[in-house]
Amino acid sequence: MLKSLFQFAIIVALFFLIWFGFSKVNWYKIFRIEKVTKSTEEKLGNLYWDIISKSEEEVKTLAILKPIDSLVSKLCASNDIDEKKLKIHIVNKDVINAFALPNNHLVIYTGLISSCENEGELLGVLGHEISHIQKNHIMKKLVKETGLALLISITTQGGDGGAVQETLRMLTSSAYDRKLETEADMTSVDYLINAKVNPEHFANFLYRLSSGEENIPKQLYWISTHPESKVRAEEIVHYIKKKKFETKQILGSDSWNNLKIKIKDL
Repeated sequence: MLKSLFQFAIIVALFFLIWFGFSKVNWYKIFRIEKVTKSTEEKLGNLYWDIISKSEEEVKTLAILKPIDSLVSKLCASNDIDEKKLKIHIVNKDVINAFALPNNHLVIYTGLISSCENEGELLGVLGHEISHIQKNHIMKKLVKETGLALLISITTQGGDGGAVQETLRMLTSSAYDRKLETEADMTSVDYLINAKVNPEHFANFLYRLSSGEENIPKQLYWISTHPESKVRAEEIVHYIKKKKFETKQILGSDSWNNLKIKIKDL
């Protein structure tokens, strides 16, 4: 009897202790921070894209935009991703690169499209970047490396021009930490499988461009900012080894080859 009363007293005490602890949490402040972060993310994304759009040539050719849209649409529809939230920008630049910006901006250089041998290779890279967007890796990286206060300052007070350029450089020319990169790789593989795209193409892309990785030319920006490509390719191959998947082309060979021709003619 005494034992039961003692146990009951402990339970009651724990209940009030937990209740007291939660009562001291400033929930308004927590949710306010989330609201501020979201607002900051939207402003940052628009600010960064505005800077890029003023210095780079955005592709407006429908013969290029439509097939890319078809590929992204298939990837999104197969993985419950809201495509309407994505802001896709194709930039005419002979550099192998693609990167995600805050507020769902995805920038794709024509050099990346040209370097891909098939739609699966391109979708592997795009899936990787879309994964960064879906999992909020972009803001995690910025907040971790610069601090939320600086990001808020950039968007609310005009910020320092140097700070804007430096934070943008972090997203376009430096890798995420290894854990986030691995997560983005494997999520991209899952995206591909769900979209019936052969994920081996993504691994092949990494293998092919990783040759001579220690002396990577500047044109191979996506590889230079995503190091250890050969190791990542091996991890992808190991990950899909026991998975069963169907494959089906989205564009077809003629449409894919025509896209490459249109890119070359820019």
